[in-house]
Amino acid sequence: RKRERERERRERGEEREIERREERREERERGGRGERKEEREREREREERERERERERERERERGEREKRERERERKRERERGERERERERESKRERERERERERKSEREREQEGAREREREEKREREREREREREGERERERERERVRERDRERESKRERERERERETERERESEQA
Repeated sequence: RKRERERERRERGEEREIERREERREERERGGRGERKEEREREREREERERERERERERERERGEREKRERERERKRERERGERERERERESKRERERERERERKSEREREQEGAREREREEKREREREREREREGERERERERERVRERDRERESKRERERERERETERERESEQA
């Protein structure tokens, strides 16, 4: 665009130069000094107006450039804002997922602990059952021992009884003799 403007300016300059040469030729033909002065004045005013228009175009162009840059910056800020927002959303989602994972892990651990506790309780119950069985066996053994003891007692008593009878029999036989 800069080259384009340069080219336009050059062309305008060439056109003005051609116009001025043409006007100078006309002035020479007219030969009027007062007319030349007025003509130069008008030329100067025309050039001034042209320069003013050029400056206005330049200001307009710069304003357009500034506005364009501002729009571009605004779009960029908007994009970045959107990206940050999306990143926050993604992070939030990841955090929720991590939280759910922690919750699932806690739940699994609670279940495992419950299972281990039930297993320990069942083991203790089996141990108590075995202990009751052993105690029952010991009790039955003691009962059998008491029965044997009573049997021995009865046998001993019968033996003493028989011994007394034999003794009595001997005494009787002795007396008869």
